[in-house]
Amino acid sequence: MRDRSHLVNRLRRIEGQVRGLSGMIEDGRYCIDVLTQLRAARAALNRVETIMLKEHLNHCIESAIVSGDAGQQRKKATELIELLTRSER
Repeated sequence: MRDRSHLVNRLRRIEGQVRGLSGMIEDGRYCIDVLTQLRAARAALNRVETIMLKEHLNHCIESAIVSGDAGQQRKKATELIELLTRSER
């Protein structure tokens, strides 16, 4: 990934959202308002994750395929499968 600044900017906005959530909870804001903002922050993180996943597929995995190195191909595929099968805790 050449230009990561757009992802860094997205993450900084998410960081601000999370700080805002802390303030909402401290202030005793209405639960639905807090939950709405939680969902927005989660959606924003999901968008960053999707961008990173596409970048990984388009660069790391593609490079392994183009290299013709079967070991690298298996390694990259295994990494991705392990990532996608990890349960959230």
